[in-house]
Amino acid sequence: MTSAAASSATVVTPAVLREWPLPFGTQSKESRGRALVVGGSVPNPGGALLAARAAMRAGAGKIQLVVPEPVAIPLAVAMPESLTRGAPCSPEGDLLPEAAPVIKDCATKADATLIGPGMLDADHARDCVTAAAPHLHGTVIVDALALAWLTEDPTRGRSFDQCICSPNLTELALTLGEDADAVAADPAAAVLRLAEITGAVVTSGAASTWTAAPDGRLWRTDEGNPGLGVSGSGDVKAGIMLGLSARGADPIQAALWASTLHGTIGGRLASRYGATGFLAGELPGEIPQALLELQG
Repeated sequence: MTSAAASSATVVTPAVLREWPLPFGTQSKESRGRALVVGGSVPNPGGALLAARAAMRAGAGKIQLVVPEPVAIPLAVAMPESLTRGAPCSPEGDLLPEAAPVIKDCATKADATLIGPGMLDADHARDCVTAAAPHLHGTVIVDALALAWLTEDPTRGRSFDQCICSPNLTELALTLGEDADAVAADPAAAVLRLAEITGAVVTSGAASTWTAAPDGRLWRTDEGNPGLGVSGSGDVKAGIMLGLSARGADPIQAALWASTLHGTIGGRLASRYGATGFLAGELPGEIPQALLELQG
């Protein structure tokens, strides 16, 4: 059954997106913005790497990473396009609140920040975001385990001038403090509730992605496919939002374009490899061509 919230949604199509063209900038890397990824952990450095690659493939001019000190050099080698900074971490390898000065230094010049990919400990993630939040500006994308910061107090989303929250359905239920089955049964209404509480743009879903603005507007993107349900896929989607935000897209625009791009590149890989079995690491390389096709 279609809920009242779901029936109010605008369906996102390529034609809808083309009426809202992305900012491009000039040939200068400075004009396409500086993106910052804060995240990763020693056991899972790849989340930050996937997001950073996606941000660059989505058109950001510069990329910075703040990651746990033990993995900073390996990630800098893996991502030679980046400025990578190591920061204090726990013995288990999670970023600590003491990372805030490093984050502050990098955030000073960042146009958009993604915080959360690759973090593994909810308590450390919450404390790290609490320490870092006062230093972040521009568009801030709160994703993955960094959402523990919002779970404690969802109104914290209003700390930023522009914010995007990108929970999966399980994280959406946790952040709202609601039953997971009820949220999964009507995700459209759930994203609207969280957007109103946080003052942020909220995007979440499965086969369909629902994106809500704090003023009650709602969009539906129907580009999902089973192959995107794979480890690291969400980090890529968050990275696309980061890259588009760094370029100057506003939060709703970045979320809608990213949702469509994410589904489109999943479809491209499904046609090549089959419905499942492709890797999240194969997604970023498909972004530029899909972006070109969507822009028309």
